[in-house]
Amino acid sequence: MYLADRSAPAPGGAKTAADRGPVRAPAVASTVLALGTVSMITDISSEMVTAVLPLYLIAGLGLSPLGFGALDGVYNGVSALVQLTGGHLADRVRNHKLIAGIGYGLSALCKPLLLFAHSLGPISVILTLERTGKGLRTAPRDALISLSTPPELQGRAFGVHRAMDTTGALLGPLAAFFILSLTVDGYDAVFGVSACVAVLGVVVLMLFVPAGGDTRPGPSGGATATATATATATAEAAAVPGADRPAPVRLRDALGLLRLPRLRNLAVCAVLLGLTTVSDAFVYLLLQRRTGIGDQWFPLMPLGTAAVFLLLAVPAGALADRIGRRTVFLTGHALLLAGYGLLLWAPAWPALPYLVLALHGMFYAATDGVLPAAVAATVPGELRATGMALVGTGQALARFGCSLAFGAAWTLWGTGPALAAAAVGLLCCAAVAGFVLRPAAPQDTRPEPNPNPNPKSNPKSNPKPVRPPR
Repeated sequence: MYLADRSAPAPGGAKTAADRGPVRAPAVASTVLALGTVSMITDISSEMVTAVLPLYLIAGLGLSPLGFGALDGVYNGVSALVQLTGGHLADRVRNHKLIAGIGYGLSALCKPLLLFAHSLGPISVILTLERTGKGLRTAPRDALISLSTPPELQGRAFGVHRAMDTTGALLGPLAAFFILSLTVDGYDAVFGVSACVAVLGVVVLMLFVPAGGDTRPGPSGGATATATATATATAEAAAVPGADRPAPVRLRDALGLLRLPRLRNLAVCAVLLGLTTVSDAFVYLLLQRRTGIGDQWFPLMPLGTAAVFLLLAVPAGALADRIGRRTVFLTGHALLLAGYGLLLWAPAWPALPYLVLALHGMFYAATDGVLPAAVAATVPGELRATGMALVGTGQALARFGCSLAFGAAWTLWGTGPALAAAAVGLLCCAAVAGFVLRPAAPQDTRPEPNPNPNPKSNPKSNPKPVRPPR
């Protein structure tokens, strides 16, 4: 893999791409592929820990479902709060790679600390710091992807990145499964290998990902399209003066993004749907209790979700570019609702785990990359990371609340009533989102009615009678 500087002038007498005629645009920018590689390596590291964490905390440390729900909520809630800070800092310093690198580095630093933590308190602190790193890197990374991709290919670009990221999510639990099977102190071995892999991801980021200010594309000329979309969104936002040297991004500008109707609607719908999206860990625990899967197979459950996500992320993104992101996004939540229904009412078929995990993966394929692609179309380029962080923060905080509420409902009511309440809430919120995100009604192009409908006072509407011929 290499990154060439395509801004350098052509040697004397050499023909440029414009002189040679149109050049076919690459399907995905090199920045997207580089970031996808970083995310894949980092996700191998993260998912090795995530795959064993529920079992380690509940079976190993004796944590209750309510306690795990609180920890899982904090685990995601901290990432959400820091995500907003990371997005604003990246736009303010105009170096998305720097802020993303700090986030990746902090997460990598926390992995070896898990080797020395064997009680709930230290583990909670380490996981909070690790999620802080994730929050810092998410919005700058997604901004780099959107700024290096033409608007009409945003869904495909995010789909490719999510597919590479999910490859790591597929390999991470598999690695954890083999480590647990082959070692005596399995959990410590998982944490140690995870730390080494995380360091490799940071190295790849520093070597192969261009700086945040460089949004130039490859031979596709996609930067022109991106710049045009950015200028259009900037005019809509009316937040940044049209000068050659952009003004510093202020916090007031970031908060002013919520005045954009389309972005505000996306943020509201992401929050509503997040409030009824049960976390992955709870889904796997419910599936294990529903089907009686053994503990040794538990780390492999995320593989089913990840495999389907990997296969469908790019097709779902391309489909969203063609038929509309709203349709694909809402379809994904309908698939998640179907998965809840199977967990609640389906008989104990041998194929039940595969069906639930397949629907779970299809849900992520239809939503995880489609939402940031929709956000990118509504935010100016100089505030791209902040806009994505606003929506991502709202969604993650809502899922934090869902984890707390679901853990409490599981403890008080049991698994069935808790999941049924989540399913009913998801159905209602999806209906509201479908109404809020509906396409704008086309303008009426019919001629205006006659302001003076009285035919007697309008000579044109009351012509003189024609005498019949004799």
